[in-house]
Amino acid sequence: MVKLDVITTRGGDGGETSLGDGRRVRKDALRVEAYGTVDEANAALGLVRLHTREDAEADAMLARIQNEMFDIGADLCVPGEAGARLRVADTQSARLEQEVAAMNAALPALRSFVLPGGTPAAAHAHLARTIVRRAERLVVALAAEEEVNPAVIRYLNRLSDHLFVLSRKLNAGDDVLWVPGATR
Repeated sequence: MVKLDVITTRGGDGGETSLGDGRRVRKDALRVEAYGTVDEANAALGLVRLHTREDAEADAMLARIQNEMFDIGADLCVPGEAGARLRVADTQSARLEQEVAAMNAALPALRSFVLPGGTPAAAHAHLARTIVRRAERLVVALAAEEEVNPAVIRYLNRLSDHLFVLSRKLNAGDDVLWVPGATR
């Protein structure tokens, strides 16, 4: 369990932060951008959960995913692929795939693109999905420059799919569909 007694350390006042291995880097470093965006996505998931309290299954999935997003942040804040530190595993992505398949099986087939929106829960799930996609792009860019656990990229890719299908579920399959040339 993490214990934080002091929150204000002033250690970042010069524009640097510490990675999980103790190395100091600029706060705008690509690695920091990547795990910062994962944190942003996690906060957006918290917004989705504000609207899923009545849906115990969705809320439980999101609670677990939020914990896994902390694991992803911890994985990303320690450079490298191996070691004794916490690392995301492909079993987590596989579970997301199973949940996507189960949710999707209960929904009508898509016949058009879906506009982000609908219920408050679905709209927030779409927002979280787009932030997860941005996090994924940043992690891919980071992986081109430094060693990154490839399971992180797979998890973020599956999570964006999961949030898309979850948004459809939260709209009860009554999606807001894209109509070419529509003005309303």
